Amino acid sequence: MRLGLALGYWGRGPHPDHLDLATEAENLGYHSVWTAEAWGSDAFTPLTWIAAHTSRIRLGTAIAQMAARTPTATAMHALTLDHLSGGRMTLGLGLSGPQVVEGWYGRPFPASPLTATREYVDVVRQVLRREGPVALDGRFHTHPYRGEDGTGIGKPLKPITHPLRADLPILLGAEGPKNIAQTTRIADGWLPLYWSPTRTDVYQASLTDLPEGFMIAPMARAKVCDDVTEGLLPVKAMLGFYIGGMGHAARNFHADLMARMGYEEEARRIQELFLAGRKEEAVLAVPDAFADEISLIGPRERIAERLDLWRKGPVTDLLLTAPDPHTLRVLAELNS
Repeated sequence: MRLGLALGYWGRGPHPDHLDLATEAENLGYHSVWTAEAWGSDAFTPLTWIAAHTSRIRLGTAIAQMAARTPTATAMHALTLDHLSGGRMTLGLGLSGPQVVEGWYGRPFPASPLTATREYVDVVRQVLRREGPVALDGRFHTHPYRGEDGTGIGKPLKPITHPLRADLPILLGAEGPKNIAQTTRIADGWLPLYWSPTRTDVYQASLTDLPEGFMIAPMARAKVCDDVTEGLLPVKAMLGFYIGGMGHAARNFHADLMARMGYEEEARRIQELFLAGRKEEAVLAVPDAFADEISLIGPRERIAERLDLWRKGPVTDLLLTAPDPHTLRVLAELNS
């Protein structure tokens, strides 16, 4: 199991330690470093900055939002950064949810998310393979565009720039069972949002007949500390926000996932509190047990024991979020 560093997206402004953490991760032998985006900083610019200051560590987006760019624009970002980094790019994509797609990007959330995802990946792969002009008679991503409001003179094009790698890896962030199953068929890997090494049965039906080399790369907050309860507070804060605030009361993929993982009553309670404006109570309502099983928090010995559970499952890459330099070093030592 390889280790990666997941830096996420910026908060109020650029994180002053992200570049230092990325270079430290490279020095410690970490396999990859990942950036993300929500509705603030984008995923590709910080990753390019990191690429310019490193030489070996793989670079990934976890995740770049599909609604933010057309698939050809995303493919251009990926092939450009792949060239500039010497073939270190991995493209992680995600559909996001209705609140973000419609509220931030100002476009409709697709009526058929699986079809939209499949078409998006198809177009990106066509660009990267450069076997001919991009052409797709799709429902959401038709190339050339044939809508009634178009000119009708669009023509199929293939990229001017020759991609460095036709097989640049594409990973998908998927949460629903059907979406995960499709991911195993159309992508090179999967970016789970929450992964519990003691509940792998939650995903078992969607992960049958995995292709050789398929990546499973969940994110987990890591922190070497003496007080487990205190160390779990940032995990609970994150869960409270995602489960309570990242979605509508009637349509929240993160809350649905927590429910499938055995915490349905708690997930609905978190939503209820958060949407009522009682955010602190929503965070406290997150069960310590759930926060603990999807993270690596505590003294070195405790993390060592729990890390063994992650190694025994199908996880190929463990992406650590919010670690400090000491935690980075300890995890590198324990996983060596």
